[in-house]
Amino acid sequence: MAGGSFALSILPDMFGIIGYIAAIAILTPGYQLFQAANNAAVMMNVSADQRGVVSGMLSLSRNLGLVTGTSAMGAIFSFASGTNDLPTAGPDAIASGMQITFAVAGGLMITAIGIGLGSRAFAARVD
Repeated sequence: MAGGSFALSILPDMFGIIGYIAAIAILTPGYQLFQAANNAAVMMNVSADQRGVVSGMLSLSRNLGLVTGTSAMGAIFSFASGTNDLPTAGPDAIASGMQITFAVAGGLMITAIGIGLGSRAFAARVD
């Protein structure tokens, strides 16, 4: 997913629509693979009497993350494009907003990977 986000910040400017399609082709499977693995990891050690509650909490946290992330990325895009009036913004402003927004998204994903690896190493030391 991080690679796809960074690709979306670079490839469309270099290759036009082909770059955009290639970046989406990288990002989409990454998202799908993450969701399946994450859901399985969360639900793996849940007892049968708690599966409904945990599944509901997993769905709630995913939806809250999607809503919050959409709002935050929209704000970053608006700031990066340099205008509050997006319908009249020029193509360069829109392209700049997209590049910066997807670069920030990729950076956040790298940060999340680091946190995940760090917490895994910490948990291994505690056990």
